[in-house]
Amino acid sequence: MDNDCTQDCSSCGSSCDQKTQAQANLRAPSHELSHVKKVIGIVSGKGGVGKSLVTSLLAVHLNRRGFHSAILDADITGPSIPKAFGLREKAEGNELGIFPVKSETGISIMSVNLILEHETDPVIWRGPIIAGTVKQFWTEVIWGDVDYLFVDMPPGTGDVPLTVFQTLPVDGIIVVTSPQELVSMIVEKAVRMAEMMNIPVLALVENMSYYRCPDCGKEHHVFGESHIDEIAVKHGIQTVSKLPLDPTLAGAVDGGAVESISQPLLDDIVSLLLSL
Repeated sequence: MDNDCTQDCSSCGSSCDQKTQAQANLRAPSHELSHVKKVIGIVSGKGGVGKSLVTSLLAVHLNRRGFHSAILDADITGPSIPKAFGLREKAEGNELGIFPVKSETGISIMSVNLILEHETDPVIWRGPIIAGTVKQFWTEVIWGDVDYLFVDMPPGTGDVPLTVFQTLPVDGIIVVTSPQELVSMIVEKAVRMAEMMNIPVLALVENMSYYRCPDCGKEHHVFGESHIDEIAVKHGIQTVSKLPLDPTLAGAVDGGAVESISQPLLDDIVSLLLSL
């Protein structure tokens, strides 16, 4: 412990045994009928960069390889996972707990939109209630045997990411961004938060990195030149994926058919996850 320690581990950028123990003490146990092997957080510095898309594609990838994947949709005020999978049924429960909804291919999903009466109903809750709901999705949902649980977090470094990092046994995070320089600056905040919380940053994904012309095959950087490699080098992150703008993919997600999509550009990240 540093001589200048303030005993406030939540705002400390150092790593010490006391901080590690303090974080472990905040962990909440999953439901007694849940057995989750790996928890992977998907984060972004701002909204609209494709974080939920990447979450969905990774869950689909692992599911196709024979692993039971699941998604905890922690973006309470902007849930989009159910729509990507075309889910219409509601989550049900009994005296034991809440059961996640299964997608067409067997991916377990829990989202606030699966318990609201209407999917367009707004969630007008204050931060502590939202954070408490995310914690309940971990402690009260009967996930069963899950190999990989992906947590789709809201953008930024607020209450929900802090709750997830402190409450769940997160094995690592994947940061999603887009090429704009401003976004890259904001992404560094998310990376630094993970570092301060002793959470490994496994990979960076730059979505909408370029558009490939279907006629000539030339790549066009619609949103500016990429900065993702610079961030990766600065923070010692080895795995980087760059995804193109793809109208076909966007249409499949809007139509609830994300499970019909393959994205080989995420194979390196999938291999990394399998090595954890």
